[in-house]
Amino acid sequence: MQTTSVSMQYSTEQLSDTLCRHIAQSRFENIPIASIAASKRVVLDATGVMLAASGLSPEITPFVNLARSGGTGPGTLLGFGDAVSAPMAAFANGAMAHALDFEDAFDPAPCHPNAATLPAAIAIAQACGPIAGTDFLCAIAVGCDLVCRMSLSLRQTMEESGWYPPPILGAFGATAAAARLLGLDPDQTRDALSLALCQATAPGEIKHSEGTVIRAVREAFPAQAAVLSALLARDGVQGFEEPLEGKDGFFRLFVDGHYDCRDLLENLGNRYHVERLSFKPWPACRGTHAYIELALQLAQEHRFNWRDIDSVTVISGSVQRMLLEPADRKRAPQTVIDAKFSIPFTLAVALVQGDVTLESFNEATPRDPDILALAGRVGFEVRPDWGRDKAAAGALSLRLRDGRELSASVEQALGHPDFPLTDELLLGKFIACCRHAARPIDPEAAAQMARQILTLETSPDCGSIFRM
Repeated sequence: MQTTSVSMQYSTEQLSDTLCRHIAQSRFENIPIASIAASKRVVLDATGVMLAASGLSPEITPFVNLARSGGTGPGTLLGFGDAVSAPMAAFANGAMAHALDFEDAFDPAPCHPNAATLPAAIAIAQACGPIAGTDFLCAIAVGCDLVCRMSLSLRQTMEESGWYPPPILGAFGATAAAARLLGLDPDQTRDALSLALCQATAPGEIKHSEGTVIRAVREAFPAQAAVLSALLARDGVQGFEEPLEGKDGFFRLFVDGHYDCRDLLENLGNRYHVERLSFKPWPACRGTHAYIELALQLAQEHRFNWRDIDSVTVISGSVQRMLLEPADRKRAPQTVIDAKFSIPFTLAVALVQGDVTLESFNEATPRDPDILALAGRVGFEVRPDWGRDKAAAGALSLRLRDGRELSASVEQALGHPDFPLTDELLLGKFIACCRHAARPIDPEAAAQMARQILTLETSPDCGSIFRM
């Protein structure tokens, strides 16, 4: 096991102890201003995405119904307004968090650090409040940062052992946020992470099974696990001494001990990776975004009709391979969530429809003959020298029937922190999402809600913002 010490402080205590002390002792006033601003963007974006999913994603219905069947409580089902228990609120809202594949992403890993974190944090804030907005933002920054650090520390991919990383990693960030909101001490926080380890799982079969929609609603499980873990730890359930670095702890179980603790510990408490998130302009897997952007760019620059395209060649790296293979399935996906994990299909949506929006995907989309026809003309080349740092990069070539060949490339797709969505665009995305909620929110009310979120540090009871 590779656990390189970065200072004498870290060489004299366990990794889990160091991280849990950091989580428990983090304070709003010690977090950089830029990290707090980024955390508010997280809350705004993720809330909007869950609200849109409440009205647009039929996959969430069983999760919402199950949450309702458990009786009333302090938690709110976003978009519906029902009052349910905290674990079930996290469960149902967690199902909404990734259902549209529109939430933020951390490109360097890649992962989705807040899809489970925000539903869990809202549930705790509503059940155990009033909780100040300052504490809420602190918890989001800490939880998001832990997911990113754990992702970056891996020196073997979790996929090699048959795991599907995003929900597994997300469970620990969500648990850290919940523990921080409950005011757990370092030992209780370690207990909470231990209990999360007992529940965090997601098999790679999620990627391979053609008809499943579990990939869409996967964050229900880590969000609920985080709430249960934190509440049980608060009430005295003792965990493991070393849930992360132990003999059969997280790193041994999921990556056979191949990790480097420098990525976990360097600048801990001084640098928060929440500042380096990408916010999505299009509701599809982040790995498709470079190709959506390039397709729209070429169509605008050269004014061709999609029917004039003879063939399309996608140039990608190994990370995007799962969005291209198996080729027949990716050209003709069976479910909406599978369509959003397909470069050929999302690229075809962009060219046929002229954009990729919340209205672009419904149960009929995978059967659209025009989109299928164009997706069938998409081939690809994989560049072995493109590593994980190219997760949001891409190159595209089009051959038109008149003989023209058009090409373009991008190093980082729109939404990356180097090419971020402006505050105006992010607010517009939020308002558009609110319009699609199960109980639609008009633009004026949505703008008011956005103002409350963007001034969360002034709120004495942040849970009230999410009660519909």
